[in-house]
This record gives sequence, C-alpha cells and structure tokens, in this order.
Amino acid sequence: MDAGLREACVPALAALAGSEDYADRADAGRALAGFAELPAAARTLTALLADPRDTYVTLDTARALLRRGDRAATAILAAALADLDVQHEQYVCDAVREVLGVFPEDHARAVRLAEELARVPDARLAKGAAVLSGMLDEVTPFLGPA
Repeated sequence: MDAGLREACVPALAALAGSEDYADRADAGRALAGFAELPAAARTLTALLADPRDTYVTLDTARALLRRGDRAATAILAAALADLDVQHEQYVCDAVREVLGVFPEDHARAVRLAEELARVPDARLAKGAAVLSGMLDEVTPFLGPA
C-alpha cells in the first residue's frame, strides 16, 4: 500500500464532496470510505454523513462505511451519530439495516466494534457508539445466527 498515493487522492475527493450535485457528493462519500483511516478523509466523511442538502448522501456514505466494516469506518459513523439530527440518524439506521441485516459475521463484527468504541474515553465517540449499538440491537441478520 502506497500511503503517499492514498493521501494524494483525498483532496480531489474532498473537493468533489463540496459539489452542488448530490450525486457527486454521494460518489465522494462512497470513494472516501476506502480512505477512512486517513484524517482528511474522516473529516470529509463526517461532514457527508450530515449533508444538509440531501439525505441520499448520508445514506450512501453510511452504506459505504458499513461495508468497509473496520474500526476506522465504525469510528467515523459513531462520531457522526453523536451529533446527527433525527432525520440523518434515521438514514444511518436504514443503512445499518440494509448492510448488516444479511450476514451474521458482518453484524457481529459491527457489534464488537461499537461496543469497543462505546468504552473509549472520548465522550462524543462513546455517545455515538452507544447510538450505533442501539441500532445494531434492532437488527437480526436473515441468513442465521453468527
């Protein structure tokens, strides 16, 4: 993995995230999820989850982060959930149901990560992780138990 090249991609995607077109912003969210471990990407992803102009951007960005399924992506979701309004929170919840309602392994990994993040010293992150845990409690993957 070339860290320099990965970091070089983020500014262009962050610029796309500032587009007036919702489809551009959603594309940026999906692409930036692949760079969630980079601080500049994390800042932009957090902003996209709270997109004030179109909740489709929230939904698609949340889906991409949930599909990534690692600690970096889960921490971004949790941090955003600490501050999201009810409408945006509902779209994240819809993404949780869609992405984590199929395979038990994916759901179990998300539960484990949310529980870990709920115990961190950062109160904002812990608060958002608790919200995410509550969402996950409402999901039962349809392909069976983990």
